[in-house]
Order: sequence, then structure tokens, then C-alpha cells
Amino acid sequence: HKIKTLTMANNLDELRSKVESLAQKITNLKKETPVNKNAIGAAVKELLDAKRTFAENNGGIGVDEKPFEEPLSKAEKKKRAKAEKSAAVKVDASGKQEADPNSSGAAKKAAKKAEAKAKKAALKTAAKGEGGAAATGKPLQVKATTGAKSTPKRMVIPSRSNLQAMNISINPNAPLTERPVAALTVACLTNTINDYSVTSDHKRYSGAALGLPDGRGELVGDSSIARYIARKSDSLVGGNLIGADFELSAIIDSWVDYANALSKFQNIKRVKAVAQTLDRTLKEKTYLVGHTMTLADIALFASLGFPAQAADVAKVESILGTSSSPTVRWMKMIRACPAVREATQIAMGIANDYEAIFDANVSMDPFVNGMNPLEGATMGNVVTRFPPEPSGYLHIGHAKAVLMNEYYARRYKGRLIVRFDDTNPSKEKEEFQSSIIEDLEKLGVTPDVVTFTSDYFETIKGYADYLIENGLAFMDDTPQEEMQKERMDRVNSKHRDQSLEDCKNYFKLLCSGKEEGSKWCLRAKINMQSVNGTMRDPVLFRQNLLPHHRSGTTYKAYPTYDLACPIVDSIEGVTHALRTTEYNDRDEQYQWIQSALKIRRVRIHAFARMNFRYTELSKRKLGWFVENNHVTGWDDARFPTIRGVLRRGVDIEALRTFICSQGASRRIVNMEWSKFWAENKKFIDLRAKRFMAIDKSNNVVLTLTNVSTADNKTFITTDYLPKDASFGKRLIRTYNKVLLEKVDTEDITLGENIVLMRWGVVKITQVEGELQGEYVPDGDFKKAKRKISWMAQVPEQLSATLFEFDNLISKEKLEEDDDFKDFINPNTLASSEAIGDFGLKNLQKNEIIQLERRGYYRVDQPYISKDKGLILFMIPDGKAKAMSGLTGKLAHR
Repeated sequence: HKIKTLTMANNLDELRSKVESLAQKITNLKKETPVNKNAIGAAVKELLDAKRTFAENNGGIGVDEKPFEEPLSKAEKKKRAKAEKSAAVKVDASGKQEADPNSSGAAKKAAKKAEAKAKKAALKTAAKGEGGAAATGKPLQVKATTGAKSTPKRMVIPSRSNLQAMNISINPNAPLTERPVAALTVACLTNTINDYSVTSDHKRYSGAALGLPDGRGELVGDSSIARYIARKSDSLVGGNLIGADFELSAIIDSWVDYANALSKFQNIKRVKAVAQTLDRTLKEKTYLVGHTMTLADIALFASLGFPAQAADVAKVESILGTSSSPTVRWMKMIRACPAVREATQIAMGIANDYEAIFDANVSMDPFVNGMNPLEGATMGNVVTRFPPEPSGYLHIGHAKAVLMNEYYARRYKGRLIVRFDDTNPSKEKEEFQSSIIEDLEKLGVTPDVVTFTSDYFETIKGYADYLIENGLAFMDDTPQEEMQKERMDRVNSKHRDQSLEDCKNYFKLLCSGKEEGSKWCLRAKINMQSVNGTMRDPVLFRQNLLPHHRSGTTYKAYPTYDLACPIVDSIEGVTHALRTTEYNDRDEQYQWIQSALKIRRVRIHAFARMNFRYTELSKRKLGWFVENNHVTGWDDARFPTIRGVLRRGVDIEALRTFICSQGASRRIVNMEWSKFWAENKKFIDLRAKRFMAIDKSNNVVLTLTNVSTADNKTFITTDYLPKDASFGKRLIRTYNKVLLEKVDTEDITLGENIVLMRWGVVKITQVEGELQGEYVPDGDFKKAKRKISWMAQVPEQLSATLFEFDNLISKEKLEEDDDFKDFINPNTLASSEAIGDFGLKNLQKNEIIQLERRGYYRVDQPYISKDKGLILFMIPDGKAKAMSGLTGKLAHR
């Protein structure tokens, strides 16, 4: 493929004339009186643009026949001069820097530092000016290398490398076209992207590098890394990418070489050259070579600037002046490929959490505080899953998992799968399955689909057969305790090298349900010498004759979670498996199974589980509390189950906000409930209607001597929410005798002014014997120190039962050796009777209110009759002390 040489002489002459004219214009402007600084500034900007354009069209050489450099600020000039003066650097013929023998050691050091800083600054400038900076999102534009001696990048294998094996290192300041976009695309297409870690390296000045295994050095250059990944994938896709036979491989290589040769040209020139070639080649073809995408397509797409993002597509169309040529059609087809978009996101997201924009008309919501992007995630291509085991009720830890999965699925406009991991008939019940569905509804989570691992039992069994047929699994009858010891001591099972025929027969016996098959299990043949214990030949299948709650007695042997999860994740299209850090060791096993079975790989996104102080989250131990009547059931307000915390008064939006604030952090901490309840208070305070209540057995009567008793059915009105009148008003009964909390009257003095909340000021006129006072119609609220709650002492009083709760566990953090039964709090429930506002009678179940100066409460049982009165559950507010002097019977939370 020949590159047509374009003559730019006429254009350069015109630009040179323009530069000279603008320089003269600036000189004339400076002579004018008064000096017009705005006009001079505009002319200088125009002159700089003209010089830059000249250099871009003249191989980087400026009007003065020297390499063009962007002008420096005064501060930058001063720094450079200082560095040059102190360094006294000479450059020898080989291009190496040699310090002047007369210069000091400090000067040598300063010279090296200045050189490194200059290179880094140049890269940053290129990134900002050419669309490489993640924050800008500008169209891509790559400058031509200066001089005719520039050559395409080639593969280099140094003898030593600081890179870890399978690590791709990228300079985050480099423009997109200098990042390994082709290599990442190949990794995504071959389903091997999970085998590579992509890291940011500010010290890498150009290109990208891949660390090779076994300390063999590193590969440098996008094309070299791409070829390596394709060959190493050992897949049909990888083979097609680089050519299924010698001739196709040679043709593809010639296109890649052509693409590399174009890298010396300035962006506009390069795009036009590519378009001239592609318009001829793709008139009657979809791809450059063959009938599928190859490395040739990827390399030429990179030569166009890798225009996967919407802004870059618009830039290419603008350069070509068309949106319907064969080149543009091909470009839009390539950019629509999910692997190309995933590679773009990985390359751009290496720093600053930048998100690629593929559709200019679709805006992406900003991440809520605490949440981070999913690696490689793109709009519309994210599938998450929440896989609960139906062996108990969901608890607060599960809430974090499901809400994070839902958040990412909705944020990326993807799909959320709720999949019941029902692989163990010994633990699972229909009751638990139904409760999980109900709890998800309570949390406001609506999955796109609900599935069951049991629906895939036959498929999973087929994959187990595949492992056996390929020598990747064996049958073992080693007793459990002995097997555990062998795995700890890294000793191979005596059956590890059994024949294929024996393995198949024993597996058939296991699945038959016969008693002689019960001692056998299927184990993966991985690596008994691995430092990771989960890789030491884990169990994959075991017999269980109990009826399954869905499939009945159809199956007699079931896969373990370790085998079923990676298989079903792959089958159901999960893109990101969110797993807690307790599964970190098992992640390697998860990836091994998918790789061994040659199924689609799933990216793992780890986050820390949510633990709370003074709290037990084990479903088995929580079940013990229920079975031994330490609680009233799984929905007990002292329980950390979803229904338990909701019954305690948790606000769903507060829970979402709190969980998102923890984010996808991998740091495991024991959370304080006080922090959560403080967040919860912010939400419930906005809608909790205010009422008053007085302790039924511990109160004092205050007689108002100047209030008439002729009409004992007088009322005053006040807002339900003092700060939000839109919630309406409530009526408060008044009378000449009112009830006060006894604790509020302690140390009250004669002549003291007190405030009866929502009513007015009362002056105390008698403290000995009966407490008396006078209502002061225009009293000064601010001067009164005591602001107390009250209730009219009338026959039509409404009684309410107030419940308080405390932690079930008395120790802040249970250690592994602790028996939780030794730390059970004997005093976790208390109740008291109160006289409340008559308006409390109209409350509905689950309403949240505030009893002023007492705290927040949730209506657990609304008022039905005198026999079935109002029951309120106190909601913690996160404070160590109550909001007033009114203390409860238990510790305030």
C-alpha cells in the first residue's frame, strides 16, 4: 500500500506570509497610544496558532527552521534557565548525557531532574492538546514526529523488567493513541482480559509495556503486545485475529506494518491517508481481511485515532467531510463492537476514573458519594447478580450486596439478576426463598429476572463430565478429616492419578444415589502445592439424598457453590461478579474453573462485607437465637435481619445512602451502629410528625390558676413539622391541669418562667405541695430556661406502649475462639406506658414520628381499641445521650 505524498509548498508559503504579517501587526499595535492590550493579546494568540499550524504541516519544523516548541510562561523560563545554568550538561555523539567535569554532584542531579520533568511536561501537554487527558474528553489528534528519521516502534525484550508478569503498564498522561488500545481490544475479544492487570505508571515515558512470565522481561509496543495476547489465548478468536494460516497472517501483518508506518504523520494527514486506502479496499468488503474482525482492522482503527468515543467520531467525519463513505461505515461498525468499547473504557479509565462517552445524546449520572466505576463497564453492557442461598433470612450484610449490585445495574442501564443458589438441600427451605423475595420488595429492589441454580443442574453436570474427560477432575473417597489434613500438608490424594474409566464409573455411582456412592466426591485436579489453599483440589460434587425443595428427588448429587457459581455466572451473561473480600482466595479458583471449561470469563469486583459492633451476622447463630426464644422471630427489632432493622425504624433511602457511602472499598471494618443511626436520623427527621407524650406513672400535675375550666374542650393548633408547614397542622388539647414529666420539675423554683411547648409561657406561683402557675399570654420564650413537654389531664387520654431495645451481644467484637453464647446480653428489651397526644390515635402501621424531647418512634401497632392499643418502637438517633433529660430504661443508642 503506497502512501500518496502531498505537496504543501503553496500552503506553507501562505502560512509563512501570514506569520510575518501578524508579527508586523503586533509591532504596530504596541506603538499605538494608548496601548490596546486586548487587541495585542488576540493578535498574539492568532500568531501562535499560525506558527503551530505551519509546524504541524512542516514535519514539526517552525518558520525559523528550528523544531517548534510551545512558548513558556515567565515562571517556566526562569526554571529552565536555572536548571541549564546549574546542570552544565553536555551531550555526546551517542546521545547519552555527560555532566561537565567542573559541575558539582548537585548539578548533575538537578540536570537529570530537569530532563525528567521536561519529558513528563511534554507528555502532559500532548495529552491535553490531543485528547489524551482523561478529564478533557476532547477529540483525538496525534502530532507527527519531527524529522524524516523517525521509525515505527518495535518489540523490545529487555533482560530485566520491573513489571510483574501479565501486567500491562500505561502512562496515564499519554494520549489514547499511545496507550495499548489494540492489545486491550484483543484481550477483550479473546475473553482473556481477566488474565491481565492494567496499571498506571507515570514514570513510563512512551508507549505501553507487558510484563512477561518467568522473568523473561517485557514487551513494548501496542502491536507486539496485541500479537502476544492473541497467540497466548489459544482460541479460535485469537487465531482469526492474527491469521488462521501463513498467508492470512502475512496479509494481516502487512496491514499492521502499514498502520505503524502512518504513525509518523500528523493526525489530519494520517486520517486522510487511511481513508483513501480504506475507501478503495472496503467498497465491497466488511472487514479488511476475511469475514471477521482481525488485528488489521484494529490497527487501522487505531491509526484513525481509535475513534470509539462520540467526539472522536465527529472529529474524523469533520476531517473527511463526509459521514457516509466506506471508511466511515467501517469505522462506525468497529466502534460499535462491545470489546472495542470495553478496551476504550479500560484505557481511558486508567486514571481519574474517566468514563468514555460513546453516545453524545445519552448522559451518565454522576456516581453517588462513595461509589467508584466498574472496571471496563460501559453503558448498556453491565449485568450484575445477587445470589442468595435460601437457607435463612437476609441480614444487613446482604443488604449491602444487593443494593450495590442494583446500583451498578441501574447506573449503567444494565440488568440485575437475582439468582437463588439452591445447591444444598440440607439447608434450603421454601420459607427462606419466599422471605428473600419479600425482603427485596421491602428494600425497593426489583430484579430484571429471578433465576435458580437448580435450573442448571443438568448443564453443570455436563461441565463436570467435561472436566473428567479432560483429566481436570478425579473421584475421591478419602474421609473428610483425612482429606482436610492432606490439603493442609499439600499431599496428593491416592486417587489423583486414577484412570479415566474409573473416574467416570465412580462419578456415575455418585450420581446414582446408591449407598456405596455416598463416600465418593468429585474433586478438581488443580495444584496441591499451591500457596492458595482453595486451589488444592477442591470438592466440586457431593451426594445428598434429601429431597430438593424445587427439583424433588430428581438428583442425588449436587454441585458445590464453587463449581456452580462461575458456570452459571458465565451462562447468564454476568459481566461483573461483585464478591466480598472473604472470597479473595476463592477468586483464583473461580477464574480457574471458567478458564478450564473454556467458557466466557467474568470480571470480579471485590468489596468489603459490612460488619457491625456488638452484632452477630451468622445465619446459623441467628437461627439459634430464634430456636431458643431469645427473640420473638426473624423479624425481631433487635435482629440485624432486613425485616428486623426495618421494624426497628430504618429508612430505606438512608440505608442506600449509608451503604453507598461505604462504597466498594475492600477495607474490612467493624461499623458503629451510631454512625448508621445518625445517617438514618437525617432522613426520618424530614418527615417525622411531632407529637408529645408523658410517662404514665412518673409525672406531676401542674395547675394553671388563670385558665378557665368552664370549657374543658379547648384546643390550640400547631404544625406537624415546625420547619415544613406543608405537612399540615395538628390539634392539641388544653386544660387548666396539665401533666409534666417528673424529671422536668426537679429543682423548679418559685417565680420561674417555664415554656409549655407549642402553647406558651407559664410563671410558677407555687412549688410546695401542689405545683401551680399562671399562664402568661405574651410571655418571652427566649428568657425561659425550661422548655418542657406536657399533656392535658383529661378523661379522654390516649395510652401508648413504648418499647426500647439494646444489643443482643455484649462484646464489641467476637473473636474466632469466642463462643457467642457466653456474651449474650440478658437485658435487651424494656417497655413503658405513656399518655400521648390524641392525634396519635390516627397513626398507621410503620409511620415514623417524633415524641418531642423523647425521640423518634416507629408505629409497630396502630391504635385499634383499648385492648389493642398503640405500640411504638424507639428508633436510635446515633447519640450517646437522649435529646433531653428524658432517659429511657435502657442505654441510649
